[in-house]
Amino acid sequence: MTVTIFSVLTAAIFIINIFLAAALVFLERRDASSTWAWLLVLFFIPIAGFFVYLLLGRKLRKKKLFKWEGRKRIGIESLIAHQMNEIHDGTFSFRDISTKDYSNLIYLHLRNNGALLTQNNHVKIYNDGREKFDALILDIEQAQNHIHIQYYIFRLDQLGNRIMDALMAKVKEGVKVRLLYDDMGSRSLSKRHFKEFIAAGGEVETFFPSKLPLINPRLNYRNHRKIVVIDGKVGYIGGFNVGEEYLGLNRRFGYWRDTHLRLEGPALYPLQTRFILDWNQASTRHDIEYDEVYFPQQPETGTTSMQIVSSGPDEEWEQIKDGYLKLIHVAREYIYIQTPYFIPDASFYDAIRIAALSGIDVRIMIPNKPDHPFVYWATFSYVGQMLRAGARIFIYDNGFLHTKMIVVDDEASTVGTANIDVRSFKLNFEVNAFIYDEQVSIELADLFKQDMELSTELTYEMYMARTRMIKTKESIARLLAPIL
Repeated sequence: MTVTIFSVLTAAIFIINIFLAAALVFLERRDASSTWAWLLVLFFIPIAGFFVYLLLGRKLRKKKLFKWEGRKRIGIESLIAHQMNEIHDGTFSFRDISTKDYSNLIYLHLRNNGALLTQNNHVKIYNDGREKFDALILDIEQAQNHIHIQYYIFRLDQLGNRIMDALMAKVKEGVKVRLLYDDMGSRSLSKRHFKEFIAAGGEVETFFPSKLPLINPRLNYRNHRKIVVIDGKVGYIGGFNVGEEYLGLNRRFGYWRDTHLRLEGPALYPLQTRFILDWNQASTRHDIEYDEVYFPQQPETGTTSMQIVSSGPDEEWEQIKDGYLKLIHVAREYIYIQTPYFIPDASFYDAIRIAALSGIDVRIMIPNKPDHPFVYWATFSYVGQMLRAGARIFIYDNGFLHTKMIVVDDEASTVGTANIDVRSFKLNFEVNAFIYDEQVSIELADLFKQDMELSTELTYEMYMARTRMIKTKESIARLLAPIL
């Protein structure tokens, strides 16, 4: 009798798994690599694998999540159309003639993402958390009208409380302060932690909050962006979140190496627009209406040209990844990449492999320690393959490397929130600055070279000498790479 019950249960599980697998293949319409990875999960972890799929695998419906009528008031659409026409006709007036070499990339972002090209910006680069947050708090203290602040991770630890004290002081002065955080990235937070701040007049919203206590069933599709806009005049974008580990105070990670940009100039218009779109999506009662105060006249504070490019699973195309690919395709001399996770899809892997095989100086820097072990071993397997193509691989030894940066030929670069993995390309909401400026790009390249001195270069011989255990970890992680 026991054998019969066991046989029936086994058959039932097998049949259910077949139906679940069929639904995945025929209804979801995923790319082949992702489909096979999920099929492995479903068949090797019956039933339980389906619940994992419900948490991690469901696709986001392609609907317009971000709406704001203020875009029409600013005239962004007409400016985008005007820039596209002039670039297509070859009549666009580039402040720096070298930027014209990247006109195809600029046109791609205009058409693919509506990313306006702004010129005359000033960029300050921060690669140390203490310096970045000291500057941010100083800018907060000088705010006169509004502060818009958005982070994937916001911890109410020593650093978070220091920022909240500065924000509370501005609220009491009558400055409008809005704080947006991601529910999964900041899962230790809830609005009850901000009662005093909200009572004083501050506003707090959560991106994709859970309707269930203690657990958020939507583990994917998180808002990974980090944006600050102060008075529409000063902005921040990059990789740092808010937490003590980003100051190097976590023993597990040690020194935290990241890259963040402080912006002044017309790039604040698209950065402000991005924040407002995200805020209004998350807001239940406090939507931001258009007001000229959010888009003040911008003085010519610098000479840097840039585009603020965003991407997310609600879009048809993978805009930031497409920009990465275009940068790789136009490189003539070198490509420097810093990323905590190097798990490229087939298109990115082929592009960077072909660049290396073509004699372009490709250098990729990754951390020497994992914050997510499976992701790290998948990364290691891919950089090992890149060695065979002629790329140089550097393992950063001075703490944890969290920078998301690409620099090409001392002329163009990108810094932001998007890692080189499927999660950033397809699943998360990300934002990057694409920069067309020799001075900024050289400064970023110099920082990369300084980091090389704090790194171990991984040779092909060293990679081939890895232990059988590491090879096994790589193989398993590589199979699951499309869904990590």
